[in-house]
Amino acid sequence: MSSAQLFEQVSLGPLTLENRTVMAPMTRTFSPGNVPNDLVVEYYRRRAQGGVGLIITEGTCVGHKAASGYPNVPFIAGDDALAGWKKVVDAVHAEGGKIAPQLWHVGAIRKPGVEPGGDLPGYGPSGMAFPGKQTGHEMTQADIDEVIESFVQAAVDAKAIGFDAVEIHGAHGYLIDQFFWEGTNQRTDEYGGDLAARSKFAIELVTKMRAAVGDDYPIIFRWSQWKQQDYSARLVETPEALEAFLKPLADAGVDIFHCSQRRFWEPEFEGSDLNLAGWVKKVTGKPTITVGSVGLNQDFLPEDGTSNFKDAETVSLDNLLDRIGKQEFDLVAVGRALISNPDWVNKVKAGEFDSLKAFDKAQLAELV
Repeated sequence: MSSAQLFEQVSLGPLTLENRTVMAPMTRTFSPGNVPNDLVVEYYRRRAQGGVGLIITEGTCVGHKAASGYPNVPFIAGDDALAGWKKVVDAVHAEGGKIAPQLWHVGAIRKPGVEPGGDLPGYGPSGMAFPGKQTGHEMTQADIDEVIESFVQAAVDAKAIGFDAVEIHGAHGYLIDQFFWEGTNQRTDEYGGDLAARSKFAIELVTKMRAAVGDDYPIIFRWSQWKQQDYSARLVETPEALEAFLKPLADAGVDIFHCSQRRFWEPEFEGSDLNLAGWVKKVTGKPTITVGSVGLNQDFLPEDGTSNFKDAETVSLDNLLDRIGKQEFDLVAVGRALISNPDWVNKVKAGEFDSLKAFDKAQLAELV
């Protein structure tokens, strides 16, 4: 199949992109003082220049006192951070790209001592970063209200400085996912219980964010079955349960679901070849982004430091093109291949596969 469909212009509601490629959010920790600097500006500008249709930034912490879990992660709160992000937005737009910040709160994964936040513990639905092990603060209703407001304010600020959309980080065992996951949500109030009740926090957050940014501002929601604490964890086991879980989020205001798999080509449920993004599109009717080892031949960073880059002209691209041709999903997110190749999109579009550089974890030591 021709790669033309991957590189065709696409409109998803009010969001029009030059192609179907997305830069996946990847934490890089190159923002001293939690403010994106000129190095960060250039990093994103180069990916826009390299042809990416939609850039989703690294996780950027909302303005809650316990939002951050890692040093030198950018915030999307405060005048200096917002001014830094405005430079990023302007640079990406100057190259013809579109960009959305990923709004992030790490939840109970936070350890005291990370700045900003000082000695504050991690905040979570049950204060658990891992099932059965309470290490942090169990959120009160006041905490819940405060965190939701911080997400809403981040979205309002993102829209004001020119971001084209926002993405809510609801995946990988961070705060919102800690509410979803029974292993870390043992609450006995209205935010705990079955998955419908455990989704109340996220639904309230999306509902209030939608009201604040208006009907025509795109909200993307990233979610995953797997957790960084447990790769085998699953929130739902059937298409029916998937629909019951995600339809309320769609109704609350999610426009696009970003569906994180470790391997995008794997079927989600028995009896169908559809991957996670395919099933989400089918049961919600919303556009979806697929992600998971695009351009790679291993799931995660190899411990021996060897490269794990898969030639884009082989299995990965062929599989993507086939699925896009079947309209299984709408957009394709690329991660580490874009770290080693800022112009990955343009090179793949031109068929210049031999010029692609292999990814190696040593590349994470600098921001280029």
